[in-house]
This record gives sequence, C-alpha cells and structure tokens, in this order.
Amino acid sequence: MLGVLSITFLVPHLILGIAFHVTLPGWALWPHIFLVMAAYFIWYWRHGGQTLAMQTWKIRIESVTGGIPSRKQAWLRYCLAWAGICFFGAGLVWALFDRERQFLHDRLAGTRIVFQQ
Repeated sequence: MLGVLSITFLVPHLILGIAFHVTLPGWALWPHIFLVMAAYFIWYWRHGGQTLAMQTWKIRIESVTGGIPSRKQAWLRYCLAWAGICFFGAGLVWALFDRERQFLHDRLAGTRIVFQQ
C-alpha cells in the first residue's frame, strides 16, 4: 500500500509543488488518499478477491453467494470498513462475537472472508 500511495499521491503532489509552487491544504489531501486506496482495494477485490497482503495470509473476499463481489458490494465494504475503524474499531471487534468470525462491514456489504488451503 505504501508503494501505491507513493506513486499516486506523493509524486503528483511533489510535481504540483515544484512546478507550480502549490501545496494543497491538509483537508484536501484526505479525499485523495481515500480514493487512491479505494481504487486499490476495490480493483483487487473485484479481480481475484485478494490484495497482495491477502495473498500472503491466504484469505480472499467473496460475495456470500461465493462469487466475485459486485462493484456495489466492494464500494460498500470499503466505506463501511473505514466507518468501523473510525468508530473505535467497532467493526473489527464485531468479528470476535460473530458466529463465523466475519467483520461487521462484511456482514453489511454481503461479502465474506474465506480462508484458502
């Protein structure tokens, strides 16, 4: 993720600063990070169900029907994951009490994490 953010975030902002002597205010940088990370996660979830880190841990995301998550499900999962993390990690703690150990954002988005052999 750091490499992706470096290329898609740092480089454009460095060019803006060097070429045009413009620095965006801090509040304007957050939407950029949010969208870059959304593109990364959603693309990987929709093309194979795994990010690079998920491949290491041998887990993947799928819809509850067993297929590839729809674009809507992937966006919903991404946005709800942010909300769950920002709300003191409540969406992650949910997995401790869930009967299938799924996160709250997976339950609400109609996706699930599956472990591969």
